Amino acid sequence: MWAPEGSACLHVLLLFGVCVAVSCSGLMDGVWTELGYEHYAERPRAWLPPLLAMPANSLVNLGYVAVGALWLRQKGPGPGAGGGDYHKDAFAWMVLAYGPVQWARIASQAQWAAVLDQWLTLPIFAWVPVWVSYLLGVEGGGGGGGGRSRFPGALLVEAASLASYGLALTHRRGFELALGLHIAAALLAGLVAQRRLGDAVSRRHLLLALASCFGFVALKLLDLPLARLDPGLGLLSGPLTGHFWSKLCDLLQIHYTLCFMQHLSLRKQTEHKQR
Repeated sequence: MWAPEGSACLHVLLLFGVCVAVSCSGLMDGVWTELGYEHYAERPRAWLPPLLAMPANSLVNLGYVAVGALWLRQKGPGPGAGGGDYHKDAFAWMVLAYGPVQWARIASQAQWAAVLDQWLTLPIFAWVPVWVSYLLGVEGGGGGGGGRSRFPGALLVEAASLASYGLALTHRRGFELALGLHIAAALLAGLVAQRRLGDAVSRRHLLLALASCFGFVALKLLDLPLARLDPGLGLLSGPLTGHFWSKLCDLLQIHYTLCFMQHLSLRKQTEHKQR
């Protein structure tokens, strides 16, 4: 492996720590973000503390902690062609740490938290091409068998991902452009991995991840319009708004992406053992 066991948490902490430091420094105060409860369909409860002012949109972020912790407990393919547990654990640690960040944004409605919420989305999506590249052995050859030569490539991808957030400083919709590019890159990587390594099981995981991704994006963008169209059932207004349902779709997207990548890792390991 190009990373020692147990290093995934440290690497994620270092990556997120850099983003936290920059966000809190004020360097990103020029980024346009949506601040204020008026940008959410769920109405705040004045009698609740800020941490739970929008209870549904706040508590749903515990799902990220739960999904991340669940996958950290899942046994990976072990050392070998699948990349060991490192890629799975790094992804799971990023997801786990992302939950409190989103909750901080909801609770504080502060610029630093909004920037951090946007920024940390990008390296999570970027990890999919990194993992796929490892499995396919794109860097340095070797059929995904590993080697320390893969670390610079992964570091470069994650650094480029973080740097792409600079688009948000140049245009009001710069973050949306960067996010769209990341989603497209993850989708392309997934399709290539399915074509090279996949089977019927991985295809099902991939389709479910793509459907969840569509729901995540669409429901988030339509949060306020859907609340106005709600026929009174309370499924898109009240506490259960488009934003809330989009977060559930995001959790499903993360889960099925991990199912997809983990299944391919196991298949790669089996292929490696049979050689």
